[in-house]
Amino acid sequence: MGWAAVSAGEEVRLKLVEAEEPEDNDYHLQEQVGFILRKAHQRHVAIFAAHIADLTPPQFAALAKLHDVGETSQNQLGTLIAMDAATVKGVIDRLKARGLVELSKHEVDKRRLLVNLTVEGREAVERLIPLARGITEETLAPLSAKEAATFMRLLAKLA
Repeated sequence: MGWAAVSAGEEVRLKLVEAEEPEDNDYHLQEQVGFILRKAHQRHVAIFAAHIADLTPPQFAALAKLHDVGETSQNQLGTLIAMDAATVKGVIDRLKARGLVELSKHEVDKRRLLVNLTVEGREAVERLIPLARGITEETLAPLSAKEAATFMRLLAKLA
């Protein structure tokens, strides 16, 4: 259902109307949610790369979450940033090679790897967080503030 404007002279009234069935049952890729989400993601990643060229979004996510929660296990970090174990391991390995995170064994369970920011990692993420806020603003720039809030709320329902 939706609303339709009905004009009676100069007076405009809104009337509740049933949504019309599409005239054709053709499949149009450009109208599919996955396609539109992928295009929006590509736009966001391009904006991210223009502002933060030396880290990938997953690497930044790992640093930002470690900044929020402090030392945590590699597996827990993956859960917190929505990455599977193999992916988060690769991200952490690359961040460790750059000196941004350090790994240590859990005192009791030696099989658990703990991840923490190094001093350099903490400085980097604190420098990058304002850029990340700007990236979000630029990504959402085509929307009004109300539309952006609605979009984020609806997108969170899909996640």
